[in-house]
Order: sequence, then C-alpha cells, then structure tokens
Amino acid sequence: MVRVTFSLDHATVAQIRQTAARLRKAQSHVVRDAVADYAARSDRLSERERLHLMGVLERLRDAKPTRPAAAVDTELRSLRAARRAGGRRHRSA
Repeated sequence: MVRVTFSLDHATVAQIRQTAARLRKAQSHVVRDAVADYAARSDRLSERERLHLMGVLERLRDAKPTRPAAAVDTELRSLRAARRAGGRRHRSA
C-alpha cells in the first residue's frame, strides 16, 4: 500500500466516515471502492455524449451516397489487393 495525502472538503469526509461506519469498513477501503467504481464508469459515455453520437450515426445513415456503389466496390477491391501484395516495398521519406 502507498500512503497519499489529499485535501477534501468537510462534507466529503463526513460522507466517507458515515459510509465506512454503516458498512463497517475502513475509510480507506470505502475510498478505494469509490475510486474503482468511478474509474469503471468513466469509460462509459454520458447520456449527452451518447445522444450526440446517435445523432451523428443517424445523419450518416440518412445521407445520400456521393459515389456509385460500383466505384466503391472497385476501390475496396484494389485496396484489398494492395494489402495482400504487401503494401509499400520501401520506406516513405
């Protein structure tokens, strides 16, 4: 374990103490659990971010194609062939 020092406001310290007493755990354990829970949730999108991204996806889905499907298929075939061939044979400058 590593000892660290943080400055917390009185309300936060009171919540830590109350939670520790209620759960019959050490205050440090309550803080560790809270940090782990926060870290797990921080990777998730907020509702606002999720709605924004859903809107972007809907606009992309509803957008009219800018090229014929045959042209896209031709380009994809050439890209796949280039990848199978090993791509660049020299270092780019």
